[in-house]
Amino acid sequence: MSDDPMYASYEVGKYLAQVGYTVYPVNPTIEEIDGERTYPSLADVPEPIDIVDVFRKPMYLAGIVDEAIAVGAKTVWGQENVHDDEAVRKALDAGLNIATNLCIRSEHRRLFRNMVEG
Repeated sequence: MSDDPMYASYEVGKYLAQVGYTVYPVNPTIEEIDGERTYPSLADVPEPIDIVDVFRKPMYLAGIVDEAIAVGAKTVWGQENVHDDEAVRKALDAGLNIATNLCIRSEHRRLFRNMVEG
């Protein structure tokens, strides 16, 4: 997750927190975002991870899937323009759910429109 409000990862992370999800920002280059601690890797997150939301280039997705498998995550979500066939196969073979090339915020808004819009 970025600490720059102009980046999608920042906006989406803040949105997910606002609608009630616990967000553990992972970024090896910064220590905090808006006063909240960030973690250098998935392995450093102190709680179980349900969804790993990926904003990295597709070439990194397979490695992130490996990390998600190692920490016992349930789902890997590749944001828009984040897809890699090897990563999808790897995730499915390990029993993970995987979505790629979709914005989790847009999908949440579409599925839970009445809850979000009040």
